[in-house]
Amino acid sequence: MARSDDRNRQVRERARETILLSATELFGEKGVSGASIAEITRRAGVAQGLANYHFGAKDQLVGAVIDRWFEMLFDIPTRPGSPDEVLAGIIDGVFVATGFALPLQRAVLAMQHQPETHRLFAESEQRFDEQVHASEEIVRGVFRERGAEDPALEEVMLRTNLEGIVIKYAVYGDSFPLEDARRWMYRLYDLREPDEPLALELAPRDADLRLRAIRAVRPTH
Repeated sequence: MARSDDRNRQVRERARETILLSATELFGEKGVSGASIAEITRRAGVAQGLANYHFGAKDQLVGAVIDRWFEMLFDIPTRPGSPDEVLAGIIDGVFVATGFALPLQRAVLAMQHQPETHRLFAESEQRFDEQVHASEEIVRGVFRERGAEDPALEEVMLRTNLEGIVIKYAVYGDSFPLEDARRWMYRLYDLREPDEPLALELAPRDADLRLRAIRAVRPTH
């Protein structure tokens, strides 16, 4: 008996998601140039032709990974409340997303800086231009309400600090003190100390704090 159209759609969507996850992992591990479509589909456990069916050329698959990153960012819930509470929610949202989606963060951070994929990142950014602009305006409004002299610069510098922490965590893994960095950000912006730690399973901080890239190395498949 033939499967229903709905069943076929579910199978196709599941295959697409599996390919996207495998691509994200391999792009983060090997870079875009080091990960072939054949290797991606082999890890996903699907036929190579399905990658072409769902994404077309490799550039489109790279673009889909970057799009997923933007979707994740804009899916971070906004905490209601005072400007200070909203700002704390933004900081916490980025930190939690970093902890939960580290392979995606690693892959996209590399794409932002590599010449061969920077164009693809820029194209994806254009696709999300309205959301990017709206997000920037929300953060600038928060700083405006907090009395900042230059809300636009404050927004840029907040993003710079957060992205720097994301990069460090991606490079140094468990040796980077993510919870302590969060609390440092709170102090930087004169926010009330958080009552609870981040909802993440983080390794205890080393007594002798030193960043080591080996703590970010994951076993290869």
